[in-house]
Amino acid sequence: MMLHSALDFCLLLITVSPNLAIAIKKEKRPPQTLSRGWGDDITWVQTYEEGLFHAQKSNKPLMVIHHLENCQYCQALKKVFAQNEEIQEMAQNNFIMLNLMHETTDKNLSPDGQYVPRIMFVDPSLTVRADITGRYSNRLYTYEPQDLPVLIENMKKALRLIQSEL
Repeated sequence: MMLHSALDFCLLLITVSPNLAIAIKKEKRPPQTLSRGWGDDITWVQTYEEGLFHAQKSNKPLMVIHHLENCQYCQALKKVFAQNEEIQEMAQNNFIMLNLMHETTDKNLSPDGQYVPRIMFVDPSLTVRADITGRYSNRLYTYEPQDLPVLIENMKKALRLIQSEL
């Protein structure tokens, strides 16, 4: 009887341990607070100045997302942005990323007003690309959840502009 229960215990341990390893592996990486929900696997810079420095140094465009926690439109955009693999992959590998819940002193980041959500691109020469716009004429740099294809195209455009202007 003793041998039987020892064998049962071993079998139980074998079935539990792979799941235990998976649970431990998932918990390994703490969520990055700078992401504020826009994508924990993205390396986010903390300030606009830091973003400009890294954009110039790495020759990657800076993507600036203006948002507010209590804005339902921002929350809706953030949710689809964080779930979209293509955006997350491009953001991780090809962009310097910054999300801001306050305005900067650079008036070029609000060419048509200070509204949220607002996404602007700054090229490595530190030029704000006011020419990369969304689909709304009254708020040129805003995106809604259904506008992700437009945002993806604009991210690709920001990357193409660097290649063609070098």
